Amino acid sequence: MSYNAYLVILGISASLALGFLIALLVFLVTRWYKKHAHLRKCVNERSVATLPIRSNGLGASTDFSASISSSITTQGPEHPQKNSWHSWWNHHSKEQFASLSGSGTLKYSYKDIQKATQNFTNIVGQGSFGPVYKAIMPTGGIAAVKVLASNSSQGEKEFQTEVSLLGRLHHRNLVNLVGYCVDKGQHMLVYEYMSNGSLENLLYGEEARALSWEERLEIVLDISHGIEYLHEGAVPPVIHRDLKSANILLDYSMRAKVADFGLSKEEAFDGRNSGLKGTYGYIDPAYISTSKFTMKSDIYSFGLIIFELITAIHPRQNLMEYVNLAAMSSDGIDEILDKKLVGKCNIMEVRGLAKIGHKCLHKSPRKRPSIGEVTQAILKIKQSRLAKQDTMSSVEGDFSQVLSRIGIQQVELARLASMEGD
Repeated sequence: MSYNAYLVILGISASLALGFLIALLVFLVTRWYKKHAHLRKCVNERSVATLPIRSNGLGASTDFSASISSSITTQGPEHPQKNSWHSWWNHHSKEQFASLSGSGTLKYSYKDIQKATQNFTNIVGQGSFGPVYKAIMPTGGIAAVKVLASNSSQGEKEFQTEVSLLGRLHHRNLVNLVGYCVDKGQHMLVYEYMSNGSLENLLYGEEARALSWEERLEIVLDISHGIEYLHEGAVPPVIHRDLKSANILLDYSMRAKVADFGLSKEEAFDGRNSGLKGTYGYIDPAYISTSKFTMKSDIYSFGLIIFELITAIHPRQNLMEYVNLAAMSSDGIDEILDKKLVGKCNIMEVRGLAKIGHKCLHKSPRKRPSIGEVTQAILKIKQSRLAKQDTMSSVEGDFSQVLSRIGIQQVELARLASMEGD
């Protein structure tokens, strides 16, 4: 083989090697670029993408946002998160308690509470948590103070739950936590004072008042807005787990607010078996059989409250038996209507609300409506009522104008007749 032939072969080999190196370099550069472009895209999406969270309900006026990354972190099922409040309670100071309990939540000393409650003599109620006292706070405002009973082991856990939740949950249809006291071995919660007491006392107490149908419709709508905020407005969502008429409180203007979050759970822990909890008569049968409490369990309890407002029959007085009998006919609810409402309400509105209540009590949790759907259904009843009132007002206004014109014409005719007589 000639010398020129070797040169040709060597040149071809060098060209191939150079081409391979260039192709390899292009491949590596392209791969590096795509990788870093993807990383930049992920970072940008994480920084700008948000999940809009609407503060639902009648009193909602603020939009909140939670980043995707933070919402995932919050709802993660890691075991350390599950026990975070327990470890915090044991290892952190009272000052950190104040910072974690939410802005606007005040810390009171034992002496402050003792003076405000007149040495714990002004008692207004008693619950599983402990006694409740009426208090005149140092600022001059009236408050309700719940004192954890010294022998209540479950109460301490409920105390922690209430502070951790109500420190960050704020809505016009939730009872507002305004302060707390951890001092001298005592644990106390300070709430806004609800002067009209609980719905249970209004319906069944010794001083039970005759709630009008209009008031009951507003109360059920208020409750619905409060639950809607918990289920669809809070981040992460909150399951109340103990909805009942005793935990619905009313302020001076008869606005209803959901109270007592001692048994509440964030949805991140939903489905974990922690033992049956709740109040007899209000507990979802599906929860009893599965030990899994979901949002639809809250819906079931709310359905019972709806029928309490319609019938004034307590769940402990076999309310469900009456409700099941009433469900057998379209007008069955008429037979168990609260006697105080007979002849003083729109029976079609009562039947419409009862229909909503029946859906909430469906045996299958999956077939129960969401709280948002319940709220919209109740609003339709109210809007229909308001539309009828506007129509009646318009008719009455037109009729008054006609009568006024007739009166003016009669006066004018009388004046003309008088002039002709002269």
